Amino acid sequence: MRTSEALRAIYPELERRIIVTIMGATASELYALGHRPNFFYLEHSMGLASSMGLGIALALPAEQVIVLDGDGSLLMNLGTLSTMARYKPGNLLHIVLDNESLLSVGGFPTATATGTDLAGVARASGTPRVLEARTVADFKLAVSEALASHTLTTIVTKVEAVAPSSYHMDLTLLENRFQFWRCLRERRRAP
Repeated sequence: MRTSEALRAIYPELERRIIVTIMGATASELYALGHRPNFFYLEHSMGLASSMGLGIALALPAEQVIVLDGDGSLLMNLGTLSTMARYKPGNLLHIVLDNESLLSVGGFPTATATGTDLAGVARASGTPRVLEARTVADFKLAVSEALASHTLTTIVTKVEAVAPSSYHMDLTLLENRFQFWRCLRERRRAP
């Protein structure tokens, strides 16, 4: 499955949730499906989407937060798995789109291409619920089950290392930041 297919399958689930994505291909693919003010594309901060998502989940416990991460990004910040497991926010879903590649920065292979098992690392870190998916149908089901469980979940799904047709996004980093901040502020005020 391609990243674009995986994101398209869960796109309706993203409308009501707070979304934080890694930089590069995943951000571009999500943006191409249609931007929403509750989407934050964490550009120029490889490895930190999961940390930011954790902070938001802890600050806004009534909101469901979904982090769209990648294998290269997660490998840069493996400590985030044990930190998420320590706090276990039931409103956080951590999705790892594993293409076994640093696709957005040249396509070099990551450690998952040579056997590193990110689902196993998440389990060993204490993540209460870890799921794996290899097909669009399995991925969509895993996301639905995770959101319904209200349990900290990491889903590792294998995707092809296929770059988007364009990395261009008309939304500037500052405008995205301000839209997202306003969205979070409004949700914090909501009863």
